[in-house]
Amino acid sequence: MAVSFTYWDGCIDPEDLDTLWMDPDVRTEWINAGETRWHQVHLSRDPDGQPYLTETEMKGVARIIVGRHFVSEIDPDMICAIAELESHRQPTCTWYNKKTDETTMGLMQILPKTADWLVRDFGYRKYEVEGNSKLLYKPFVNVYFGAAYLKWLSSYDQKERSEEFMVRAYKGGIKKATDKSTLNYWNQYLAVKECLPPRKVFQLGPMLNKVSAGPLKEKTDGFTILYMWRTGVAVAFWDSRASPEDLEQMWNHPDVRKDWRKSGKKKGKVKFSVDAYKRPCVSQVELRAVAEIILSKYFSNVGLEPAFLCALAEIISMRVLNGIGPRPGIMGIDYPTAHWLYKHLGYKAYNVNSAVDVTKPFVSMYFGTAYLGWLSYYKGKQRSSQFVVQAYFVGPEKVNLQDMSTVWTKFEEAWHRYDLLATKKQGSSCTTCTIL
Repeated sequence: MAVSFTYWDGCIDPEDLDTLWMDPDVRTEWINAGETRWHQVHLSRDPDGQPYLTETEMKGVARIIVGRHFVSEIDPDMICAIAELESHRQPTCTWYNKKTDETTMGLMQILPKTADWLVRDFGYRKYEVEGNSKLLYKPFVNVYFGAAYLKWLSSYDQKERSEEFMVRAYKGGIKKATDKSTLNYWNQYLAVKECLPPRKVFQLGPMLNKVSAGPLKEKTDGFTILYMWRTGVAVAFWDSRASPEDLEQMWNHPDVRKDWRKSGKKKGKVKFSVDAYKRPCVSQVELRAVAEIILSKYFSNVGLEPAFLCALAEIISMRVLNGIGPRPGIMGIDYPTAHWLYKHLGYKAYNVNSAVDVTKPFVSMYFGTAYLGWLSYYKGKQRSSQFVVQAYFVGPEKVNLQDMSTVWTKFEEAWHRYDLLATKKQGSSCTTCTIL
């Protein structure tokens, strides 16, 4: 075997090891096994002497990778089930395909050329593997690229794909996603997923051997996460999810400035509000301000008004910072769509280097508005508001204007509410938004 690991420390970056120690389930398992912080952590071994990840460790790695890079886009349980089928959770597992003369590697059985392609064409650069394919044996690296490939499959050909399509395509490729040759793999996947330990909400808790009443700040992929020692809840700040220029414009917005000062917020420490599920979210005042700033700076000629954008954000994300379900960010724009708008349509006011970027409010609003603009003239034809809203959710090719769907009804209700808020604010009638 080309690579062999004895300790976790030999196949993981120090930052990732620290984060894994913070996972409460992993920490408990390691302590119960006699491992101690600041010492090397042993990898488990099967009867043949091969290293493997326990179910707890596998779930920990999957949760961390998804939480950092694929929030609300990939199910950690999907990663765990695929890793079980592909490698039996063995990080040094390899499989040689005689027909293609290619070797897949690691927990998720990734081809080196697939990892290189994800780096080159989609900007997945958290772990640089070009020229050093052996890095794919490292659990965090392998799961990162496995999740990135699943994310690409989830919106293949600009269509929102089902879990079954993703899993079967992962096994046999796009052409065999509906072929009978991958059906057994899908059934095995469902059986394995069903047997996984119950899902828990991943909260980064107190570090071991450390007593403190205050917070610890850690840098992760360009935004700051605050680890609260006593509650274990990750708190997000505007200051780490917006550029200094955008944040200054928020402070200069009269409604935002009034709201922030009233709630005791200070420059450099503007915390996001949280909903009933402790998820960071933007307020209605903040959402409208972001929409107004983005429209005035970049889309003044598009014909959109803030109420339209706010209503769309309301029903697609409930203003949750990281998004809901498979759609990340407040506008539900995923990384491949944002990257396509950036690369092919020239929307380059904001960079999109990773999936984390599309969870930033200004970035999400910018690319969401750009996508709406593209949809409004889909195939060179002016489109109605109803067409654009439906297309935003299901894709332009699946729009059925005869379908008075729940989505459109909910959107109209939200649109009306934001129009009323604007009317109340201005003290006069508000012009109805239209994309005509």
